[in-house]
Amino acid sequence: MESIILGGGCFWCLDASYNLVNGVVGVTSGYSGGHTEDPDDHLVYTTDTGHAEVVKVDFDPSIISLSDVLDIFWIIHDPTTLNRQSHDVGTLYRSIIFYNNEDQKKIIEASRDKTQPLWKNPIVTQILPLDIFYPAANHHQNFYANNPNVGYCQVIINPKLKKLSEKFAQRLKT
Repeated sequence: MESIILGGGCFWCLDASYNLVNGVVGVTSGYSGGHTEDPDDHLVYTTDTGHAEVVKVDFDPSIISLSDVLDIFWIIHDPTTLNRQSHDVGTLYRSIIFYNNEDQKKIIEASRDKTQPLWKNPIVTQILPLDIFYPAANHHQNFYANNPNVGYCQVIINPKLKKLSEKFAQRLKT
């Protein structure tokens, strides 16, 4: 089992996407990258905690490689927009990857460099060592699966899932 922490806008979007991917055995929405200990959603949304909304993606590397997990990451969000994804604006929505070791860092940097030519603007995704990950409240976990008819899910998440299924159909759970 391996894990990686990814931030690319609202964690509901990443959670919904990675829960569909074959080889991903768990996705946990949470916060990382800030200076406030044990933040909750109220703190993250109303004060400057420095944290980003992220997901911890647990995956089986015998089924899906970190490179493949990252290929999906670069497609399901826009890594060229600083501190925003669509209508979600602020540092908590920044594009960010937290690595667990130097091997992961090398794979992430190579993946970013391979992906850059696909984007007109420079990729601004931060790549940092993981310090600590704080899981979000239970109502944020599996949000899309539990609330598919909520407006945000219909308008923001569904197009991402459509793009995911178009680009990575062979990687999705059946």
